[in-house]
Amino acid sequence: MNSHYQSGSRAILLKIYTRALAAVNGRRAVSAFLRQQPLTTSTVRAIAIGKAAASMMQGVLDEAADQLDAGLVITKRGHTEDFSASAASITQIESAHPYPDARSLAAGAQLLQFIQQLPPASDVLFLISGGASALVEVLPTDVEPQQLHDFNVWLLAQGWPIEVMNALRQSISLIKAGRLARMLGGHQVLQLLISDVPGDDPAVIGSGLLVARSKKTPLPDGLPDWLTRLQQPVPAAPAATDPCFAHIRSFIIASNTQLRVAAARVAGELGYKVQCNAFIDGDAVAQGQAIADDLLAGPPGIYLWGGETLVNLPAQPGQGGRCQQLALAAARQLAGQHGISLLALGSDGTDGPGDVAGALVDGQTLERARDAGAAEPEQALRDADAGRFLAASGDLVDTGPTGTNVMDLVIGLKT
Repeated sequence: MNSHYQSGSRAILLKIYTRALAAVNGRRAVSAFLRQQPLTTSTVRAIAIGKAAASMMQGVLDEAADQLDAGLVITKRGHTEDFSASAASITQIESAHPYPDARSLAAGAQLLQFIQQLPPASDVLFLISGGASALVEVLPTDVEPQQLHDFNVWLLAQGWPIEVMNALRQSISLIKAGRLARMLGGHQVLQLLISDVPGDDPAVIGSGLLVARSKKTPLPDGLPDWLTRLQQPVPAAPAATDPCFAHIRSFIIASNTQLRVAAARVAGELGYKVQCNAFIDGDAVAQGQAIADDLLAGPPGIYLWGGETLVNLPAQPGQGGRCQQLALAAARQLAGQHGISLLALGSDGTDGPGDVAGALVDGQTLERARDAGAAEPEQALRDADAGRFLAASGDLVDTGPTGTNVMDLVIGLKT
């Protein structure tokens, strides 16, 4: 991280982000829930899937280590934790994200095997966080791993809302849209979810492994023929009245709203007035421009936004994700201004397919990038190449895995 992060406004934004993130950490959220509602059975088996899966499993060990008999963790590469001190047998699988592949199918096979080996009367604890849609999958036998990968590459390039993307993922899956619930027989299931979707709909989080679809999501017109062929062998998803859901209880334990509330609290503790606290979605460039305009027009203070924007990818996209795209669009509007800084980071520590969390920009971002020989910002935005531009300006932020996933946090500071 470059030296200009270490002082002044930029350091304050990083402090607010870091302290707010602790409020929605997977370990802390699971531990707090189980402290308030302790497990009532002597033994339980736990399945954790998502980017925050390992952190959530640690929360189980904090509060119910004596009751945990065995666990399965399916998570993204680099997001594992050390469970060697646990008395329970915990298997960790590093799977593929954001584009599923043969590893996702292998994880799905191991998930089904874990479920099939459950003792007849055992209770099951499911811990689900964002990323689960890609990390684990079970498909009809005639669908190849390459078809799954290609489908998701195509899907993520469309710029559609998450509920549309997950509805399409559900349409080719044997476990999504509540289909996994059919495989759990009469086991009592407690499902704890960290939400990475607008509206915190459990049927959308992780593509709804254990939850019936709450509503029918209209699918886009003109879907390609190859996708229709993938959908045809998949059985209908169970209705909400299906008996398979009778033994499943679900709770949201962390969300973007909670993250923004925590950020506002931290800002207040640091002596700043919060001027804005809003949810955002839609096009990343348009939102970045609107956010910059709000900062330019508004009074001094902290400005908060949270959610998940979209990037329409060109045929050959460059580097970076939605937070970097938003941050560069804002930096273009703020060029030459002093006293305004803007942070845009993924709460999970990753923004798009790369390893950085996002960016922290200010009115001198464009000047630093041009001094380093970067292309024009307009070209970078058109090419979805904000990451390369912001690397030149020294504005990328690398946090590493955070142990949660509640969409993105954008914080502006005007002094």
